[in-house]
Amino acid sequence: MSLKLKSGFEFDYGNLYGEGKVTDADLKSYETDLKKAHEAMKVMREKGFIRGHLSKDGEPEKVLFSQTPYVEEGNINSPASLARLKKLQDHVKADVDVVVSLGIGGSYLGNKVLFDVQCGAFWNTLPKEERKGFPRVYFSGNNIDPRATGDLIQHIKALSKISCSHEKKKLRVLLLLISKSGGTLDTMSGFMVIYDALKKFENVEVEVVAVTDPGEEKPTLLKKLAMEKGWEQFAVPDGVGGRFTVFTEVGLTLAACIGFDIQAFLDGAKDMDKACQNDDIWQNPAMLNAALKFAASERHGRDIEVMMPYGDYLKSVSEWYIQLLAESLGKQFNKEGKEVCYGRTPCVAVGTTDMHSQTQAHQQGKLNKVVQFIRIKDWEDDLVIPNAFPEAKKLADIAGVTMSEALEVARQSNADALASNKRYNACFTLPTLNAYHLGELLYMLAMSIAYEGELADVDAFDQPGVESYKRIMGPKLQALKEAKGK
Repeated sequence: MSLKLKSGFEFDYGNLYGEGKVTDADLKSYETDLKKAHEAMKVMREKGFIRGHLSKDGEPEKVLFSQTPYVEEGNINSPASLARLKKLQDHVKADVDVVVSLGIGGSYLGNKVLFDVQCGAFWNTLPKEERKGFPRVYFSGNNIDPRATGDLIQHIKALSKISCSHEKKKLRVLLLLISKSGGTLDTMSGFMVIYDALKKFENVEVEVVAVTDPGEEKPTLLKKLAMEKGWEQFAVPDGVGGRFTVFTEVGLTLAACIGFDIQAFLDGAKDMDKACQNDDIWQNPAMLNAALKFAASERHGRDIEVMMPYGDYLKSVSEWYIQLLAESLGKQFNKEGKEVCYGRTPCVAVGTTDMHSQTQAHQQGKLNKVVQFIRIKDWEDDLVIPNAFPEAKKLADIAGVTMSEALEVARQSNADALASNKRYNACFTLPTLNAYHLGELLYMLAMSIAYEGELADVDAFDQPGVESYKRIMGPKLQALKEAKGK
């Protein structure tokens, strides 16, 4: 059983729905709630309103992520904003050797997905011609890690010496600084350490592009810095929480720096949004996905979701999804203020790697998981397994098939084994791995979360638990600084 879109995107839910799994009776019991959830999505699209949603300051706040795929005048993404991104792309190709993307949470995870899909693991080792003129890219600011930060600084210093001796020019470094407020400890501490160090290197030229809150009436810390220093600025838009910002300038600035097809990415998201406007659950991927996962959790105790893409460069999709699910749905109180302690627990896995580790628990551990696969139907570059050692029969037996065929056999075998032992699983299939289909997938997952928030009656767009540790950490840091000053 599967839902297949005209684009070729497919959601195979046969091992999640049916006898002994989520049943038709389960879904029928949610029929009224699903209709309400679908109406809530219509209101969100039209008015940016979600019942019960408030900002972290307790004020009414719009929810605008469903607007992001539509490039229109006055929208978050407009012809003018895409033109500015194209200008940034031209600049980095012509004038930048290294980009350091500094951000955490949604300001890192979505960007890492775009980088992995577009560039892969060895991008920075390629000659500039093979990178089509685009710069090397590094990520920082996503942890307060002195060793990793120091190693990056020393690596850039070494690159600058090579640039000076071989190319007779200074190394040109762009720090892509992403923070809505500029008060994000992890990102800003890393930024200040790197910025200060690079400014002292005689063979390095440094520029900063700030992606931050665009408001000028009450400018944030980073907005003030950017205005004072004359840094180029892009927007972390209001109404789009960090975990949804991959479709905004938060993600698209990094996309511009690597030559990622921004228009195709947004087109994929837009076409998925149109599919998700269908009021028939069996034709609406996000509503169906949300309903099945919600029913599996609440009716069958399967409240852990293992996101298991098959492909190394898709692991970051799973890591992005971890934040999306955890921050959106892990809530102590529902919209009426009643304590519910709701939330499905996400888990990162990747096939075939974790078939040799986690699968033991998936196959025989507690009956509390849904394993969600992602597969690529047609790989752009495939390799045939050669008969390199014909004298070794076991190796000769696997020769002659492509790596992608072997990968899919492994995934199917995993799915079949799980299903044979009452283990729920499902699969998203992308026809090929490109910007358009990635846009479809990420948007569908985001919209699924919005639906599930309505089914569970929790605010999927706030994150009060994150604010709790921040309120504790601030005074602790101040006390530490005061103690060091004595």
